[in-house]
Amino acid sequence: MRESVTVEHISKKYDIGKLQMDTNFREALVRFLKNSFSRSSENKVEIWALKDVSFSVKQGEIVGLIGRNGAGKSTLLKILSRITCPTSGKMNIRGRVGSLLEVGTGFHEELTGRENVYLNGSILGMTKKEVKSKLDEIVSFADVEKFLETPIKHYSSGMRMRLGFSVAAHLDTDVLFVDEVLAVGDAAFQAKCLGKMKELRDSGRTLIVVSHTMETVQNLCPRVLWIDNGKLRQDGCSEDIIKSYMGAIRGKWRTGINMNDIFGGVQESGYDLTQALNRIGTGDIQYIGIEFRTLDGQPKKQIFSGDSLKLRLHYQAHKPVSKPNFFFRIANEFGEKVTTLGTYLSGIEIPILYPGIGYIDLDLECLNIMPDRYYLTLWINRYSDIPGEKETLYNGLDRCAPFHVEYIDYYRSGRGIDKVWGGIFIPCKWNLNGLNSENVVVRDINV
Repeated sequence: MRESVTVEHISKKYDIGKLQMDTNFREALVRFLKNSFSRSSENKVEIWALKDVSFSVKQGEIVGLIGRNGAGKSTLLKILSRITCPTSGKMNIRGRVGSLLEVGTGFHEELTGRENVYLNGSILGMTKKEVKSKLDEIVSFADVEKFLETPIKHYSSGMRMRLGFSVAAHLDTDVLFVDEVLAVGDAAFQAKCLGKMKELRDSGRTLIVVSHTMETVQNLCPRVLWIDNGKLRQDGCSEDIIKSYMGAIRGKWRTGINMNDIFGGVQESGYDLTQALNRIGTGDIQYIGIEFRTLDGQPKKQIFSGDSLKLRLHYQAHKPVSKPNFFFRIANEFGEKVTTLGTYLSGIEIPILYPGIGYIDLDLECLNIMPDRYYLTLWINRYSDIPGEKETLYNGLDRCAPFHVEYIDYYRSGRGIDKVWGGIFIPCKWNLNGLNSENVVVRDINV
């Protein structure tokens, strides 16, 4: 089978102006005027977003692209989509190229939804007749029939995403690049997107998909490329590459705490959060780690549906903090909230938290969620005592700790439980005293 995408030694460099600190206003003004009229490169620093990346993708292959924020994934897709040019290296792409890199990429704000569909088609080199033959299918998939004659500038981000993906997926492209298409949209649309991408794969289209949702990548992409600091770190079977990637992002503790004292020597039972990149808030108090433990305090490597579980949330306070509330949320791979728990919701008030390092434990008697991959979002805030005054967010970490809940035959029935039955299960006992039947088989189980 011939190759659809060939990348040979691609590199991309950006020149970024250096930040310099001036001791007074006069020096700052002089430096500003000097830089404004100077072409000197002495205040520039080189940033290599990509460095010597090479790979090829065969026709009909679907490849996942993973890596941390800033690793170079989106830059690579922009080069492949010919939105930006590489500094060095070359590439070859056979056939028509479609891309969905951001919400509403390629849309004209003043044009209607219908007009933008035709505009995108013409950009891809399609005739008006070709686009018209696909129009009804595109609009139906995006569910924007009522707003088809409305200018795009009045669309919500979700409507833009639906229409943008629908255009890219339904027009006759040979190669499709998709960047975090599941980051926006409700669960129903996300499921439609996954189904459509599988259809495209089965029809022989070539797809390169960027996603931070490892479960989605593993289910959709047989092959994965791992981009790390602008370089292609690994290329191979999705299961193997994802396992290596998830292992690498679990860093070591850098707060002066002995890792053996924290995790009992078992790194897999928790996550270091000291180097988290997506941290928001004032920073007066921050989460620095999370552990999964048994109720008697032992490190827990595997989590099964129905398990009891102790979540130990480590924090560091940099100053006295009054009335902090500790929260965490469990969400599935589509971002749907499974549950939110917090000291505030449980009626717990912490008058003041003193500077230093500590932890707070949350004991769950029964984790009654189905086998699946989940993500923890953590935050610490303080609600004001003054009516109408906004809350103070000390620290927030979105989707900072993925964890997998394993399959188990919870009822010992030989049938087990699975996510096809729903998002949660409720421990229960059946009473058959009113049943009008004979020879009913009841297994003696204790759960």
